[in-house]
Amino acid sequence: MIRLFKHYIPRAVFLLGLLDFVLLMAAAELGWTLRIWQLGSKVGPIAERIPQLVSFAIALQCAMIAVGSYGGEALQSLRFGVARLLVAVSIGVILISVMFFLLPELTLWRSNTVYSMGLAILLLFAVRLIFGRLFGGDAFKRRVLVLGAGARARRISALAARPGSSFIVVGHIAMGDSEPVVVSAIRREDIDLAEYVRAVAADEVVLAQQERRNSMPVADLLRIRTTGVHVNEISTFLERETGRVDLRSVNPSWLIFSDGFSSSRRLSAWAKRLFDFIASGILLILATPVIGLFALIVKLDSKGPAFFRQVRVGHYGDNFTIVKLRSMKVDAEAPGEAIWAEKDDPRITRVGRVIRKLRIDELPQAWMVLKGEMSFVGPRPERPEFVAELATKMPYYAERHVVKPGITGWAQINFPYGASLDDARQKLEYDLYYAKNYTPFLDILILLQTVRVLLWPEGAR
Repeated sequence: MIRLFKHYIPRAVFLLGLLDFVLLMAAAELGWTLRIWQLGSKVGPIAERIPQLVSFAIALQCAMIAVGSYGGEALQSLRFGVARLLVAVSIGVILISVMFFLLPELTLWRSNTVYSMGLAILLLFAVRLIFGRLFGGDAFKRRVLVLGAGARARRISALAARPGSSFIVVGHIAMGDSEPVVVSAIRREDIDLAEYVRAVAADEVVLAQQERRNSMPVADLLRIRTTGVHVNEISTFLERETGRVDLRSVNPSWLIFSDGFSSSRRLSAWAKRLFDFIASGILLILATPVIGLFALIVKLDSKGPAFFRQVRVGHYGDNFTIVKLRSMKVDAEAPGEAIWAEKDDPRITRVGRVIRKLRIDELPQAWMVLKGEMSFVGPRPERPEFVAELATKMPYYAERHVVKPGITGWAQINFPYGASLDDARQKLEYDLYYAKNYTPFLDILILLQTVRVLLWPEGAR
């Protein structure tokens, strides 16, 4: 894994992204050159068109990130990766067209863009055809040795076996586990730990004992660490590999002493608020006709108001009123009773199913963003009744409120809509990761990948 602006990115994804950017720049330059030759003109120095080449590459790469071209499935399956690539190119055409309208001096001519786009498709397809198995295989995966043979250690092996995993387990060392469950584990007493790490060419050692008391080989770990091998405990490892703060292994001291929770720093908070204010104002101007049209359709489809208002828990636990287009019947809940939304919920109206799938019901929330009660990116705001219940059943639930709630978020793009206690726990783990590792860079990634959720809304309810 490579940590970029506090966010973990698999090495294969990072290297593929760099290679794609270079290829996109090359495609833009070749497209420009071919078109100029076709017109019989002289090709000038490349320095004269660097901004145009960069804008072309950035537009297409943002589109590729947005549709999931760097996800695990895209790296594992050539067919899936090419399909996402074609969708990305289509979105890239739209982005470049908008850029040409707004900033024509920073974009390629339309005729150059046609040539460059065709070359980009060929080059990107070729690199996936040639290096696809390499990027999706074990070549870029970290070699991990696990200290422990209990349930925690088995979780790491299960994670390594998942498609798209960024590491492989090269062995388990039983460290006095009372109930070892990994049958292939080697007993600690039978080996020299530091020599064994060298023999299996491990890049990292992960502490995953069930009980650390009297089982921590401090001298061996110090020797291993000084040879350049990383040593991590399981909570840090799982955070990096899953993009979640694992509630089953984390403890208060880890949260206190680990890096993170800087979302309230003045500069980042100011930048986030400025973006929210400008973007929400623009969105409200553009979306007002759409909101008005669907408000009328909602009103005609079923009895009741067009808009739905409900109290939610916001920043630092303060309550606010959220406004959405109504997608459920007016008598969806008995007075004073809060009910989770379910799959194929019978309370949803005909129009409600459509606007939920398309996320149109969320558009009025831009007003809450403009007022500063919400942000574009953040944890989903929950009802006070659910918050009170979940806070008694889950540790660290209150910590998700250290950032403003958002229309989209890290949990929303990584976990389908859930309505059970276990679903809420997994979403909390994503929310805590966001609160702990927030940077404007992570916000940009989430906003881009929200496009994928809009195009393939399997989690909408």
